[in-house]
Amino acid sequence: MSSSAFRTVPASADVVIIGGGVMGASTAFHLAEAGVKNIVVVERGALGCGSSGKPIGGVRAQFSDPLNIELGNRSLRAYQDFPRRPGAGIGLDTVGYLFLLDSEQQTRDFEACVALQNSLGVPSRMIGPDEARCLCPYLSTDGLLAAAHSPADGHARPGLVVQGYARAAARAGVTIATHTEVGGIDTAGAQVTAVHTSHGRIACSTVICTAGAWSARIGDMVGVHLPVRPVRRQLAFTEPLVPPAPRIPFTIDFSSTAYFHNSDDGLLFGLADPGQEEGFDTTWTAGWLELFRLAARHRAPALAEMRTAEGWAGLYEITPDHNALIGRSSELPGFLYAAGFSGHGFLQAPAVGEVVRDLCLGREPFIDIAPLSADRFLHGAATRPEAHVV
Repeated sequence: MSSSAFRTVPASADVVIIGGGVMGASTAFHLAEAGVKNIVVVERGALGCGSSGKPIGGVRAQFSDPLNIELGNRSLRAYQDFPRRPGAGIGLDTVGYLFLLDSEQQTRDFEACVALQNSLGVPSRMIGPDEARCLCPYLSTDGLLAAAHSPADGHARPGLVVQGYARAAARAGVTIATHTEVGGIDTAGAQVTAVHTSHGRIACSTVICTAGAWSARIGDMVGVHLPVRPVRRQLAFTEPLVPPAPRIPFTIDFSSTAYFHNSDDGLLFGLADPGQEEGFDTTWTAGWLELFRLAARHRAPALAEMRTAEGWAGLYEITPDHNALIGRSSELPGFLYAAGFSGHGFLQAPAVGEVVRDLCLGREPFIDIAPLSADRFLHGAATRPEAHVV
Protein backbone atom coordinates (compact mmCIF):
# COMPACT_ATOMS: atom_id res chain seq x y z
CA MET A 1 0.00 0.00 0.00
CA SER A 2 1.38 3.38 -0.91
CA SER A 3 1.44 5.99 1.85
CA SER A 4 -0.30 9.17 0.75
CA ALA A 5 0.20 12.55 2.32
CA PHE A 6 -3.08 14.37 2.94
CA ARG A 7 -3.68 18.00 2.05
CA THR A 8 -6.68 17.87 4.38
CA VAL A 9 -7.84 15.20 6.80
CA PRO A 10 -11.48 14.13 7.19
CA ALA A 11 -13.50 16.66 9.16
CA SER A 12 -14.75 14.04 11.59
CA ALA A 13 -14.17 10.48 12.72
CA ASP A 14 -15.48 8.06 15.28
CA VAL A 15 -11.95 7.03 16.26
CA VAL A 16 -8.61 8.74 15.67
CA ILE A 17 -5.54 6.56 16.13
CA ILE A 18 -2.34 8.53 16.67
CA GLY A 19 0.66 6.59 15.38
CA GLY A 20 1.02 4.52 12.21
CA GLY A 21 3.40 1.86 13.47
CA VAL A 22 2.64 -1.78 14.10
CA MET A 23 0.46 -1.03 17.14
CA GLY A 24 -1.62 1.61 15.35
CA ALA A 25 -1.97 -0.55 12.24
CA SER A 26 -3.01 -3.58 14.29
CA THR A 27 -5.54 -1.54 16.25
CA ALA A 28 -7.01 -0.04 13.07
CA PHE A 29 -7.32 -3.47 11.46
CA HIS A 30 -9.03 -5.05 14.46
CA LEU A 31 -11.46 -2.16 14.90
CA ALA A 32 -12.35 -2.13 11.20
CA GLU A 33 -12.78 -5.89 11.19
CA ALA A 34 -15.23 -5.45 14.10
CA GLY A 35 -17.34 -3.09 12.00
CA VAL A 36 -16.16 0.36 13.10
CA LYS A 37 -16.53 2.46 9.95
CA ASN A 38 -15.11 5.92 10.55
CA ILE A 39 -11.47 5.48 11.61
CA VAL A 40 -8.53 7.78 10.87
CA VAL A 41 -4.92 6.81 11.51
CA VAL A 42 -2.67 9.85 11.81
CA GLU A 43 1.06 9.33 11.27
CA ARG A 44 3.62 12.15 11.28
CA GLY A 45 5.85 10.38 8.73
CA ALA A 46 5.48 7.27 6.62
CA LEU A 47 3.87 4.14 8.00
CA GLY A 48 6.25 2.35 10.36
CA CYS A 49 8.78 5.19 10.29
CA GLY A 50 9.24 5.17 14.07
CA SER A 51 10.16 2.26 16.29
CA SER A 52 8.24 -0.21 14.10
CA GLY A 53 10.53 0.46 11.19
CA LYS A 54 13.66 -0.70 12.98
CA PRO A 55 13.06 -3.46 15.50
CA ILE A 56 14.77 -6.83 15.48
CA GLY A 57 11.59 -8.66 14.49
CA GLY A 58 11.62 -11.26 17.25
CA VAL A 59 8.37 -13.03 18.14
CA ARG A 60 8.18 -15.12 21.30
CA ALA A 61 6.11 -16.23 24.25
CA GLN A 62 9.05 -16.81 26.62
CA PHE A 63 8.31 -14.38 29.44
CA SER A 64 8.37 -14.62 33.21
CA ASP A 65 4.80 -13.50 34.02
CA PRO A 66 1.42 -14.84 32.88
CA LEU A 67 0.17 -11.62 31.31
CA ASN A 68 3.11 -11.17 28.94
CA ILE A 69 3.20 -14.89 28.18
CA GLU A 70 -0.45 -14.79 27.12
CA LEU A 71 0.04 -11.67 24.99
CA GLY A 72 3.09 -13.21 23.31
CA ASN A 73 1.51 -16.61 22.74
CA ARG A 74 -1.69 -15.20 21.26
CA SER A 75 0.35 -12.95 18.98
CA LEU A 76 2.47 -15.90 17.85
CA ARG A 77 -0.67 -17.71 16.73
CA ALA A 78 -1.85 -14.58 14.91
CA TYR A 79 1.48 -14.25 13.09
CA GLN A 80 1.31 -17.88 12.03
CA ASP A 81 -2.15 -17.16 10.59
CA PHE A 82 -1.16 -13.83 9.02
CA PRO A 83 -1.16 -15.07 5.39
CA ARG A 84 -4.87 -15.84 5.84
CA ARG A 85 -5.84 -13.02 8.22
CA PRO A 86 -5.37 -10.24 7.35
CA GLY A 87 -3.75 -11.80 4.29
CA ALA A 88 -0.04 -11.05 3.75
CA GLY A 89 3.32 -12.74 3.85
CA ILE A 90 5.49 -11.48 6.70
CA GLY A 91 8.65 -13.57 6.36
CA LEU A 92 7.92 -15.51 9.53
CA ASP A 93 10.77 -17.91 10.32
CA THR A 94 9.99 -20.21 13.23
CA VAL A 95 13.58 -20.96 14.23
CA GLY A 96 12.98 -20.73 17.96
CA TYR A 97 14.48 -18.55 20.68
CA LEU A 98 17.54 -19.60 22.65
CA PHE A 99 18.48 -17.86 25.92
CA LEU A 100 22.05 -18.62 27.07
CA LEU A 101 22.59 -18.78 30.84
CA ASP A 102 25.90 -18.63 32.71
CA SER A 103 24.95 -18.48 36.39
CA GLU A 104 23.11 -20.64 38.89
CA GLN A 105 20.67 -17.80 39.62
CA GLN A 106 19.81 -17.35 35.94
CA THR A 107 19.28 -21.09 35.62
CA ARG A 108 16.92 -21.20 38.62
CA ASP A 109 15.00 -18.18 37.37
CA PHE A 110 14.56 -19.64 33.90
CA GLU A 111 13.55 -23.04 35.27
CA ALA A 112 10.69 -21.30 37.07
CA CYS A 113 9.82 -19.35 33.92
CA VAL A 114 9.76 -22.49 31.78
CA ALA A 115 7.46 -24.24 34.25
CA LEU A 116 5.06 -21.29 34.12
CA GLN A 117 5.27 -21.08 30.32
CA ASN A 118 4.55 -24.80 29.99
CA SER A 119 1.46 -24.42 32.20
CA LEU A 120 0.18 -21.82 29.70
CA GLY A 121 0.83 -23.94 26.61
CA VAL A 122 4.28 -22.66 25.60
CA PRO A 123 6.58 -25.53 24.49
CA SER A 124 9.75 -24.13 26.05
CA ARG A 125 12.29 -26.30 27.88
CA MET A 126 15.62 -26.16 29.64
CA ILE A 127 18.54 -27.71 27.78
CA GLY A 128 22.23 -28.27 28.45
CA PRO A 129 25.24 -26.55 26.87
CA ASP A 130 25.92 -29.33 24.37
CA GLU A 131 22.38 -29.28 22.98
CA ALA A 132 22.50 -25.48 22.82
CA ARG A 133 25.62 -25.74 20.69
CA CYS A 134 23.93 -28.26 18.40
CA LEU A 135 21.14 -25.72 17.85
CA CYS A 136 23.62 -22.87 17.35
CA PRO A 137 27.06 -24.08 16.16
CA TYR A 138 28.62 -20.63 16.70
CA LEU A 139 28.50 -21.07 20.48
CA SER A 140 31.35 -21.65 22.83
CA THR A 141 30.15 -23.62 25.86
CA ASP A 142 32.91 -22.25 28.09
CA GLY A 143 31.13 -21.09 31.26
CA LEU A 144 27.71 -21.90 29.82
CA LEU A 145 25.57 -23.67 32.44
CA ALA A 146 22.25 -24.07 30.63
CA ALA A 147 19.89 -22.56 28.06
CA ALA A 148 16.16 -22.07 27.61
CA HIS A 149 14.71 -22.92 24.21
CA SER A 150 11.26 -22.68 22.66
CA PRO A 151 10.92 -24.00 19.09
CA ALA A 152 7.67 -22.07 18.49
CA ASP A 153 9.35 -18.66 18.62
CA GLY A 154 11.26 -16.95 15.81
CA HIS A 155 11.37 -13.71 13.85
CA ALA A 156 9.41 -11.92 11.11
CA ARG A 157 9.64 -8.74 9.01
CA PRO A 158 8.06 -5.80 10.86
CA GLY A 159 7.62 -3.68 7.73
CA LEU A 160 5.58 -6.43 6.07
CA VAL A 161 3.39 -6.72 9.17
CA VAL A 162 2.68 -2.97 9.25
CA GLN A 163 1.84 -2.95 5.55
CA GLY A 164 -0.28 -6.09 5.83
CA TYR A 165 -2.41 -4.65 8.61
CA ALA A 166 -2.61 -1.22 6.95
CA ARG A 167 -3.69 -2.58 3.57
CA ALA A 168 -6.43 -4.67 5.14
CA ALA A 169 -7.57 -1.70 7.23
CA ALA A 170 -7.63 0.55 4.17
CA ARG A 171 -9.69 -2.02 2.26
CA ALA A 172 -12.18 -1.89 5.12
CA GLY A 173 -12.46 1.90 4.81
CA VAL A 174 -9.88 3.19 7.28
CA THR A 175 -8.31 6.52 6.32
CA ILE A 176 -4.55 6.52 6.80
CA ALA A 177 -3.20 10.07 6.88
CA THR A 178 0.58 9.91 6.62
CA HIS A 179 2.96 12.87 6.90
CA THR A 180 0.37 14.43 9.18
CA GLU A 181 1.45 15.67 12.60
CA VAL A 182 -0.76 16.01 15.68
CA GLY A 183 -0.53 19.44 17.29
CA GLY A 184 -3.18 19.21 19.97
CA ILE A 185 -6.27 17.46 21.28
CA ASP A 186 -9.42 19.31 22.36
CA THR A 187 -11.46 18.22 25.35
CA ALA A 188 -14.66 19.45 26.98
CA GLY A 189 -15.05 18.32 30.56
CA ALA A 190 -14.31 14.60 30.57
CA GLN A 191 -14.81 14.18 26.83
CA VAL A 192 -12.49 14.24 23.84
CA THR A 193 -13.87 16.50 21.11
CA ALA A 194 -11.23 16.89 18.40
CA VAL A 195 -7.68 16.26 17.22
CA HIS A 196 -5.74 19.10 15.58
CA THR A 197 -3.32 18.03 12.87
CA SER A 198 -1.00 19.75 10.44
CA HIS A 199 -3.64 19.13 7.75
CA GLY A 200 -6.77 20.11 9.62
CA ARG A 201 -9.03 19.44 12.58
CA ILE A 202 -10.77 16.09 13.08
CA ALA A 203 -13.85 16.14 15.30
CA CYS A 204 -13.99 12.90 17.27
CA SER A 205 -15.00 11.38 20.59
CA THR A 206 -12.30 8.70 20.87
CA VAL A 207 -8.52 8.97 20.54
CA ILE A 208 -6.19 6.00 20.78
CA CYS A 209 -2.53 6.79 21.43
CA THR A 210 -0.19 4.30 19.76
CA ALA A 211 2.62 6.80 19.29
CA GLY A 212 5.45 4.64 20.62
CA ALA A 213 8.39 6.58 21.99
CA TRP A 214 6.47 9.83 21.43
CA SER A 215 3.45 8.76 23.51
CA ALA A 216 4.31 10.89 26.55
CA ARG A 217 3.94 14.00 24.38
CA ILE A 218 0.49 12.88 23.24
CA GLY A 219 -0.60 12.10 26.78
CA ASP A 220 0.56 15.53 27.92
CA MET A 221 -1.83 17.12 25.42
CA VAL A 222 -4.77 15.87 27.50
CA GLY A 223 -3.17 15.69 30.93
CA VAL A 224 -2.75 11.91 30.93
CA HIS A 225 0.60 10.79 32.35
CA LEU A 226 2.18 8.17 30.07
CA PRO A 227 5.68 7.61 31.49
CA VAL A 228 7.41 6.56 28.28
CA ARG A 229 11.02 7.54 27.57
CA PRO A 230 12.98 6.97 24.34
CA VAL A 231 16.25 5.03 24.37
CA ARG A 232 18.31 4.32 21.25
CA ARG A 233 19.03 0.71 20.35
CA GLN A 234 21.39 -0.23 17.51
CA LEU A 235 21.94 -3.28 15.36
CA ALA A 236 24.16 -4.31 12.47
CA PHE A 237 24.18 -6.76 9.57
CA THR A 238 27.14 -8.83 8.48
CA GLU A 239 28.44 -8.89 4.96
CA PRO A 240 27.12 -11.88 2.95
CA LEU A 241 28.55 -15.06 4.42
CA VAL A 242 30.23 -17.72 2.29
CA PRO A 243 29.47 -20.49 3.01
CA PRO A 244 26.01 -19.37 4.16
CA ALA A 245 25.25 -19.22 7.85
CA PRO A 246 23.48 -22.27 9.30
CA ARG A 247 19.83 -21.79 10.22
CA ILE A 248 20.01 -20.92 13.91
CA PRO A 249 17.60 -19.85 16.65
CA PHE A 250 17.23 -16.24 17.67
CA THR A 251 20.06 -16.45 20.20
CA ILE A 252 20.49 -14.19 23.24
CA ASP A 253 23.40 -14.19 25.67
CA PHE A 254 21.39 -13.27 28.76
CA SER A 255 24.25 -11.77 30.78
CA SER A 256 25.54 -9.40 28.09
CA THR A 257 22.23 -8.94 26.17
CA ALA A 258 24.13 -9.66 22.92
CA TYR A 259 21.85 -11.31 20.37
CA PHE A 260 22.03 -12.56 16.79
CA HIS A 261 19.94 -14.38 14.20
CA ASN A 262 19.82 -15.12 10.46
CA SER A 263 19.05 -12.23 8.13
CA ASP A 264 18.95 -12.74 4.37
CA ASP A 265 22.46 -13.89 3.36
CA GLY A 266 24.17 -13.12 6.66
CA LEU A 267 23.49 -12.47 10.33
CA LEU A 268 21.95 -9.64 12.34
CA PHE A 269 23.80 -8.49 15.48
CA GLY A 270 22.49 -6.44 18.39
CA LEU A 271 23.09 -5.51 22.01
CA ALA A 272 21.48 -3.20 24.58
CA ASP A 273 24.18 -0.64 25.41
CA PRO A 274 23.86 -0.04 29.19
CA GLY A 275 25.46 3.40 28.82
CA GLN A 276 22.99 4.68 26.23
CA GLU A 277 21.42 7.98 27.28
CA GLU A 278 17.76 8.79 26.77
CA GLY A 279 16.73 10.78 23.72
CA PHE A 280 15.27 10.71 20.24
CA ASP A 281 18.60 10.49 18.40
CA THR A 282 18.50 7.64 15.86
CA THR A 283 21.94 8.19 14.33
CA TRP A 284 23.71 4.88 13.78
CA THR A 285 27.21 4.81 15.22
CA ALA A 286 29.60 1.89 14.85
CA GLY A 287 31.20 2.32 18.27
CA TRP A 288 28.64 0.15 20.10
CA LEU A 289 29.77 -2.82 18.00
CA GLU A 290 32.86 -3.20 20.18
CA LEU A 291 30.55 -4.05 23.09
CA PHE A 292 28.96 -6.75 20.95
CA ARG A 293 32.32 -8.08 19.80
CA LEU A 294 33.57 -8.21 23.40
CA ALA A 295 30.61 -10.40 24.38
CA ALA A 296 30.93 -12.48 21.21
CA ARG A 297 34.61 -13.24 21.80
CA HIS A 298 33.55 -15.10 24.91
CA ARG A 299 30.26 -16.67 23.84
CA ALA A 300 30.40 -16.98 20.01
CA PRO A 301 33.99 -16.24 18.94
CA ALA A 302 33.51 -16.54 15.18
CA LEU A 303 31.00 -13.65 15.24
CA ALA A 304 33.57 -11.28 16.73
CA GLU A 305 35.62 -11.47 13.53
CA MET A 306 32.77 -11.07 11.03
CA ARG A 307 32.72 -7.90 8.97
CA THR A 308 29.57 -5.78 9.12
CA ALA A 309 28.07 -4.15 6.05
CA GLU A 310 25.59 -1.70 7.54
CA GLY A 311 23.39 -1.01 10.52
CA TRP A 312 20.60 1.11 11.88
CA ALA A 313 19.34 2.66 15.06
CA GLY A 314 15.80 2.77 16.39
CA LEU A 315 14.04 3.70 19.61
CA TYR A 316 12.88 1.54 22.46
CA GLU A 317 9.91 3.05 24.29
CA ILE A 318 10.77 2.36 27.92
CA THR A 319 8.54 2.56 31.01
CA PRO A 320 9.83 2.61 34.60
CA ASP A 321 9.03 -1.09 35.13
CA HIS A 322 9.64 -2.19 31.53
CA ASN A 323 6.03 -3.27 31.10
CA ALA A 324 3.59 -1.83 28.59
CA LEU A 325 0.92 0.80 29.14
CA ILE A 326 -2.45 -0.45 27.88
CA GLY A 327 -5.78 0.94 28.95
CA ARG A 328 -8.38 3.70 29.01
CA SER A 329 -7.87 6.93 30.92
CA SER A 330 -9.94 6.95 34.10
CA GLU A 331 -10.29 10.74 33.94
CA LEU A 332 -10.82 11.06 30.18
CA PRO A 333 -12.67 7.92 29.01
CA GLY A 334 -12.39 8.87 25.35
CA PHE A 335 -8.60 8.58 25.51
CA LEU A 336 -7.09 5.09 25.20
CA TYR A 337 -3.44 4.10 24.92
CA ALA A 338 -1.13 1.24 23.98
CA ALA A 339 2.49 2.26 24.36
CA GLY A 340 5.71 1.78 26.32
CA PHE A 341 6.36 -1.81 25.25
CA SER A 342 10.06 -1.65 26.13
CA GLY A 343 11.15 -3.68 23.11
CA HIS A 344 8.17 -6.07 23.06
CA GLY A 345 5.70 -4.07 20.95
CA PHE A 346 6.19 -5.90 17.68
CA LEU A 347 5.87 -9.34 19.19
CA GLN A 348 2.71 -8.38 21.13
CA ALA A 349 1.02 -6.21 18.50
CA PRO A 350 -1.63 -8.68 17.24
CA ALA A 351 -2.91 -9.48 20.73
CA VAL A 352 -2.77 -5.85 21.87
CA GLY A 353 -4.74 -4.79 18.80
CA GLU A 354 -7.49 -7.17 19.93
CA VAL A 355 -7.36 -5.86 23.48
CA VAL A 356 -7.58 -2.20 22.46
CA ARG A 357 -10.43 -3.01 20.06
CA ASP A 358 -12.36 -4.57 22.92
CA LEU A 359 -11.63 -1.73 25.32
CA CYS A 360 -12.79 0.74 22.68
CA LEU A 361 -16.02 -1.19 22.06
CA GLY A 362 -16.79 -1.83 25.71
CA ARG A 363 -16.11 -5.56 25.45
CA GLU A 364 -14.25 -7.79 27.88
CA PRO A 365 -10.73 -8.48 26.48
CA PHE A 366 -9.46 -12.05 26.33
CA ILE A 367 -7.17 -11.26 29.27
CA ASP A 368 -7.30 -8.84 32.20
CA ILE A 369 -4.93 -6.02 31.34
CA ALA A 370 -5.71 -3.92 34.42
CA PRO A 371 -2.13 -4.39 35.73
CA LEU A 372 -0.88 -2.56 32.61
CA SER A 373 -2.93 0.58 33.25
CA ALA A 374 -0.88 3.77 33.36
CA ASP A 375 -2.61 4.44 36.68
CA ARG A 376 -0.19 1.96 38.30
CA PHE A 377 2.35 4.74 38.48
CA LEU A 378 0.07 6.98 40.48
CA HIS A 379 0.71 7.13 44.22
CA GLY A 380 -0.95 4.24 45.99
CA ALA A 381 -1.80 2.27 42.85
CA ALA A 382 -3.14 -1.15 43.86
CA THR A 383 -2.05 -3.22 40.86
CA ARG A 384 1.33 -3.66 39.24
CA PRO A 385 2.55 -6.23 36.71
CA GLU A 386 5.20 -8.65 37.83
CA ALA A 387 8.83 -7.76 37.23
CA HIS A 388 10.43 -9.31 34.16
CA VAL A 389 13.09 -11.97 34.32
CA VAL A 390 12.85 -12.15 30.52
